[in-house]
Amino acid sequence: MISKVLVANRGEIARRIFRTCAEMGIATVAVYSGPDASEPHVVEADEAVMLAGESPADTYLDIDAVMAAVKETGADAVHPGYGFLAENPAFARRLAEAGVTLIGPSPEAIETMGSKLASKHLMEQAGVPTLPTVPLDHATDPRTEAARLGYPVVVKASAGGGGKGMRVVRRPEDLAPAIESAGREAQRAFGDDTLFLEKYLTAPRHIEIQVFGDSTGRIVSLHERECSIQRRHQKIIEESPSPALDDELREAMSRAAVDAAAAVGYVGAGTVEFLFQEGDFYFLEMNTRLQVEHPVTEMVTGLDLVRLQIEVASGGRLPAEVPPIRGHAIEARLYAEDPLNDYLPVTGTFHHFRFDDVPGLRVDSGIADGSTVSVHFDPMIAKVIAHAPTREAASALLASSLRRARIHGSTTNRALLVRILEHPEFAGGQTDTDFLQRHDVAELARPLLDENEERLGALAAALADQAAERASARVLATIPSGWRNSPGSPQTRSYQGEHGTHQISYTMAKPFLIEGSGLVTVDVATPDRVSFSVGDASHEMFMARYGDERYVDSAAGPARLVALPRFHETEGGEDAGSLHAPMPGKVIRVVVGEGDTVADGAVLLVLEAMKMEHTLRAPHGGTVVKVLCAPGEQVESGAVLVVIEES
Repeated sequence: MISKVLVANRGEIARRIFRTCAEMGIATVAVYSGPDASEPHVVEADEAVMLAGESPADTYLDIDAVMAAVKETGADAVHPGYGFLAENPAFARRLAEAGVTLIGPSPEAIETMGSKLASKHLMEQAGVPTLPTVPLDHATDPRTEAARLGYPVVVKASAGGGGKGMRVVRRPEDLAPAIESAGREAQRAFGDDTLFLEKYLTAPRHIEIQVFGDSTGRIVSLHERECSIQRRHQKIIEESPSPALDDELREAMSRAAVDAAAAVGYVGAGTVEFLFQEGDFYFLEMNTRLQVEHPVTEMVTGLDLVRLQIEVASGGRLPAEVPPIRGHAIEARLYAEDPLNDYLPVTGTFHHFRFDDVPGLRVDSGIADGSTVSVHFDPMIAKVIAHAPTREAASALLASSLRRARIHGSTTNRALLVRILEHPEFAGGQTDTDFLQRHDVAELARPLLDENEERLGALAAALADQAAERASARVLATIPSGWRNSPGSPQTRSYQGEHGTHQISYTMAKPFLIEGSGLVTVDVATPDRVSFSVGDASHEMFMARYGDERYVDSAAGPARLVALPRFHETEGGEDAGSLHAPMPGKVIRVVVGEGDTVADGAVLLVLEAMKMEHTLRAPHGGTVVKVLCAPGEQVESGAVLVVIEES
């Protein structure tokens, strides 16, 4: 039996694996990079080994460093989680040579299914439906092959996953830049820039089957998950069962998935992914690891997939019966990113992170209070999963829980997730991979509170701030706020929110608060909780303050406000025509030079951050007068990179 597991990963998946290991009485080892030294997964393990460095390449992707940690701690098994070394056959072989159990499939299965080209060829032999595919090598003319397939096509990295090394191409003139960019990204992410072309389906569903195999040769399907809601070809909402499948289709896809796994003698947890459109399905890829969205399957089957992985890796057998689907489960991936700014990742600290503890809700998070989102890693901070008897109930529980959550710190995609879950098309099961292209992201990701609701949050902030000041007063603490011998003017506080500035005027001379022209009854006003009524509507809000920032949480959603000083300092203006770095990152490529003439929207440079490439374009046409960065340079958020004099 396995006695000590080293998890070669970080964040929420490392914490998830540690939780099951603790329940099984198995000792745990964490590995961590410099930026992760104080993160929860390091603290929660029985032992922790630092991997010298900051970037993924120097730490979690360094096979020698991880193997040294295995040897140092005496771990007899390694769980790779997902990402990093999870689908690296060289790592799997090194573990086997060292006599260490990999909680995963064989190196041969990883290698075969890790190559999208090799796996597609194998699936064709196994009779599993596939889409037309063309390898991109020196003997291939990309433009000719793309024309033969018919636009749109998609450029994909053979070793890729998670949307990395993937570009959709709709016009011939965009093909060469897409190949170049996808190859660079694939090389950095996977160490392999092998690419291929594939026919692109414009609006399919993305449905995957969870498979599991044991050492006796038995392979089973643990039902499907639908993962059609995606941004940048990365899933953000997953659910089971799929609203698109009936029993006959579910059985057909499950048989195909089992056949795919059997073709490589698969042992352990894996996922066979399909594109589904108009009743037909096509093999997309097989992930030879545990998936990010595995909790969805756990919620509807009652199985602990990590426990099952460990038991199978120890030589155990799968359960005799596959549990049926019970109820409905939906998972939302919470990212530190700004959907209103092209989904750019956002670094920063989370002061407070808390969800209500309610039946049917599960939160797998990689952060805790005080955690910092680093520029070096993927910006996913948590997975929030709801389980209920029906799809409608699960969706309502998940949306409500996201609205009520107390998330204080970096920008997240919370509003986008809530509005997708509450969208009529999602409610009707009309989900496909084109969902976010069909709908205006500016509308879906707008603040959860409207202007009037945000003003009520500012009112609560004013009351809570007043209470906090009285609580901390060193003199005359028993005197009511704003007390005068004779009636005077109301007190005023101002807050800047998403919808503008809110000026709140109030008096505490009576048990009534006068705010604008409305009469407000205040029931409770403490530094961290305010309860009041406006007419017949009652409101309860919770308050937190960090410097000038105010976070007001309620059932309707969060308000993020800045307390404005009475006198404002004059601020200098920005450089005219300047392009600023939207986040910390590394400059990969600079396309323009000083004196160049550029058109509106022209590519200026490429920045790499959080394992993704971000193309920065000209905000207007004109002449480049300054280039203030160079390839290979690390830049801070807000740094001026290029200045363009508008023509």
